[in-house]
Amino acid sequence: MAIEKSTEKLDQIISKARKDREQSDKGYRAKALKMYPWVCGRCTREFSLENLQELTVHHRDHNHDNNPEDGSNWELLCVYCHDNEHSRLTDHEYGSLVEDKNKEQLMQSPFAGLSALLKK
Repeated sequence: MAIEKSTEKLDQIISKARKDREQSDKGYRAKALKMYPWVCGRCTREFSLENLQELTVHHRDHNHDNNPEDGSNWELLCVYCHDNEHSRLTDHEYGSLVEDKNKEQLMQSPFAGLSALLKK
């Protein structure tokens, strides 16, 4: 019984957090759509009411909680350019991890001991 109540309470907390996030998203999205022309900031594709759902608000600093009233942290991107922007960030973070490795670690050969194994 106690487990059911705690699970129920946790579900309520999660549900409220999701609703609050959705409301926040709607707020800055609506402001950004009023503030900026309906054009992707990267590929310059233009949008109308029919395809407006494909235009997203991108946070320049990648912090979704940073929503200044002047919109200085937002830019409108189409879903494709938005996805590309986040992929670039992921690639950059991965790349910075690779820089810490020395050349020997990066130049490993998957077949290094194969000839010795084949001789047996």
